[in-house]
Amino acid sequence: MSQRHPKILIVDDNDVMRALLRGILRNEDYQVVGEARNGIQAREMVERMTPDVVCLDVIMPEMNGLETLKTIKRDFPQVSVIMITGNASKENVQEALELGANGFVVKPFNAAKVLEALSRA
Repeated sequence: MSQRHPKILIVDDNDVMRALLRGILRNEDYQVVGEARNGIQAREMVERMTPDVVCLDVIMPEMNGLETLKTIKRDFPQVSVIMITGNASKENVQEALELGANGFVVKPFNAAKVLEALSRA
């Protein structure tokens, strides 16, 4: 009987950050089911891909991470969301947690930080 690997959606407007996260997760027990560049794409992909966890950048064009977090948690409360940011101001962290974020990873990150946040989510 095979164990189910949690499905992950990576959302970041930076190609390098998405590739870095994908590389970290590829070697672990996670299945990357999609990637998005902004909150609008992320919202559509959450509906279509039904991920278990969304790794979500805070600062993005079109719809930022906090707005995206709010819509994901409203419409898909079962999805865990890990916020990823280079600007971990107290206000950003507090707002994200109030909106339902399940964890926070600060850029620049390493594999251990990402995996720890995912295991807690």
